Amino acid sequence: MPVVLVANPKGGVGKSTLATNIAGYFASRGHPVMLGDIDRQQSSRLWLNLRTPQAREIRSWVASEDGNVVRPPRGTTHAVIDTPAGLHGARFKDVVALADKVLVPLQPSIFDIYATRDFLDKLLSHGRADKTKVALVGMRVDARTLAADRLREFVSGLDVPVLGELRDTQNYVQLAARGLTLFDIAPGRVQRDLEQWEPIQRWLDA
Repeated sequence: MPVVLVANPKGGVGKSTLATNIAGYFASRGHPVMLGDIDRQQSSRLWLNLRTPQAREIRSWVASEDGNVVRPPRGTTHAVIDTPAGLHGARFKDVVALADKVLVPLQPSIFDIYATRDFLDKLLSHGRADKTKVALVGMRVDARTLAADRLREFVSGLDVPVLGELRDTQNYVQLAARGLTLFDIAPGRVQRDLEQWEPIQRWLDA
């Protein structure tokens, strides 16, 4: 069972946006998928509560009990874990031990870049680094800005694949308010965004 972990110690980088849309993608492929959240804010669980019965099912599971990370229930073929800012220590080790793939969202901010650099060093030095696939994805990127250029310069020096850049658009905000993802609506309405997701989808399916 593939378990995809979405993690970055910096808050506000788009972890929940990425996690919910990954779950939506798996659901759109017909997979029984569960979305877990070890963040105290429980953003992903709130999002699931907004989801309409007509949308493809994404089940919730309590990914943390008494402060300990727990495995998804049996019968799940795909799982996605959303994580809090400041993930470290024993919880970091426990949740990485569950993951087959780790996707790290990163915004074009100097503060995000430095925080992510330290996190990647920690992640890649972890004992399961040779068994866990790690990749980056740029979030809320305006390709025309100097900040975007700085982000590309940073990731070019990393030994981690960069799956692409997701643009800063209200599509994600408006869909999230209804518990939906890009993969729940007519493709023509979000075609540009779906094109940006194609390399992420290939990585998830590999």
